Amino acid sequence: MKRTEYKILFVCAGGMSTGLLMRKMEKYAAEQGVDLKIDACGVGGYERRWPEYDVILVGPQVRFKIKEMKEKVKIPVEAMAPQDYGLQNCKAIFQLADRLYDEKEQG
Repeated sequence: MKRTEYKILFVCAGGMSTGLLMRKMEKYAAEQGVDLKIDACGVGGYERRWPEYDVILVGPQVRFKIKEMKEKVKIPVEAMAPQDYGLQNCKAIFQLADRLYDEKEQG
């Protein structure tokens, strides 16, 4: 983890499947001494919520929406790897977020 603060929005099919992953991410961030603002929504809710976040991580089940999402938001959007999502691999998901933050900063 490269940062002391993260603002991540998860987008999944209905906004519910990421609940367990969010709680695990919050616990992992706390253990690492990192501030984390994280929330989840369905594909119908990201358009009004994205300005509050720095990156959007998309659940594998809705990765087909990424192109459309990238056209509508001004922050990085990327799909989580199915294995990381399924296994709730917080370390790998934070590494993905770090890469997106780096891309955002390079502009």
